Amino acid sequence: MNKKQLTPPFRFPEFSGNWVLGTLGEISTDLMYGIGASATDYDGTNGYIRITDIDDSSRAFCPNPITTPAGELENKYILKKGDIVFARTGATTGKGYLYNEKNGKLYFAGFLIKASITGANPEFIFQNTFRDNYWNWIHVMSVRSGQPGINAEELKKLPLFFPKIDEQKKIATFLSAIDKKISQLKEKHTLLHQYKKGVMQQLFSQQIRFKDNNGNAFPDWQVKPLSELLTLTLREVKKPKEKYLAIGIRSHMKGTFHKPDFDPNSIAMEKLYVARHNDLIVNITFAWEGAIAIVKAEDDGGLVSHRFPTYTFNKNQAIHEYFRHIILQKQFKYMLDLISPGGAGRNRVLSKKEFLKLKWNMPCVDEQIKIADFLDTLDKKIDQVGKQIEQTEQFKKGLLQQMFV
Repeated sequence: MNKKQLTPPFRFPEFSGNWVLGTLGEISTDLMYGIGASATDYDGTNGYIRITDIDDSSRAFCPNPITTPAGELENKYILKKGDIVFARTGATTGKGYLYNEKNGKLYFAGFLIKASITGANPEFIFQNTFRDNYWNWIHVMSVRSGQPGINAEELKKLPLFFPKIDEQKKIATFLSAIDKKISQLKEKHTLLHQYKKGVMQQLFSQQIRFKDNNGNAFPDWQVKPLSELLTLTLREVKKPKEKYLAIGIRSHMKGTFHKPDFDPNSIAMEKLYVARHNDLIVNITFAWEGAIAIVKAEDDGGLVSHRFPTYTFNKNQAIHEYFRHIILQKQFKYMLDLISPGGAGRNRVLSKKEFLKLKWNMPCVDEQIKIADFLDTLDKKIDQVGKQIEQTEQFKKGLLQQMFV
């Protein structure tokens, strides 16, 4: 071990003394490359872990689906407790996975390097691989003339600071508990998304119906053309002389985005159009790809070109709160695709005339309100859990900087 000694900014009060600088090679054995085999259907016993089977965020084993390595299998390629594998090539060079016995029997693939941690707490070493310092070192070491990569001899030189083993265990246990919390939140987030998807299918197929405030059934749904629900509303203005807020629409129903301080000299058009809060806005060039959205409050007053027609809702027929969920439906995207003839990309332009002829099965406005309120409540729960995940991940990131040298 090197003589250099330091202590972290944050420490559990029962520990003292300096941390010592060493290397991965000094606290591990059997650094080796995995089996060079193709993946086959899972045989029920022998799992296979490749770079793509390691989640980029949590670093958990997340195969889709689980596979088995082909050919004759050797025991030296089976992971055991205390083993960490590292991606040795490609864009995710350095991505690690700490073997978890819950994942069963796993053989590791050839583009992974295995290190068996024997001289330190394996979880403590694994947590080091989430730190910025680690990734900075990997970035420097993995520079190649082609794609990034690192070999076993280079990985052995990975610098690591160590406290005594009891402190390593304490830190590892603490951070593992945070990881577990993040995992639970992500699972909750996924389940809420799945629940919403299932409920939406039942709502729009009318398997689930709401009652009015008096407990009575709402009227039957009616198939209506969009021309009854929407009015094309174009607010023409001259192109500004100064920089302005331009509005764009992401494909795949991902909503609007801003292009602030847009230079008017970069476009030839002399006329633009104002988008207003709660408009339905469509990018006619990429409508077939789901470039349709409801204008958000922060978009209000932004400018668009003639390729982005805006529509207002006929409120006695439809409300934007409800329609925001309609445009997320696969069937709606399919309909947009049908009225966008032509080849790929910019040659596929939506017909505004045909757009208003599209038909959709609509409940009355009062039932639309009930459905939208219910789905919006679910969206808020999903957003809240998403924020909890982000906050917890940021909390852990801060701890990683404070609890290690």
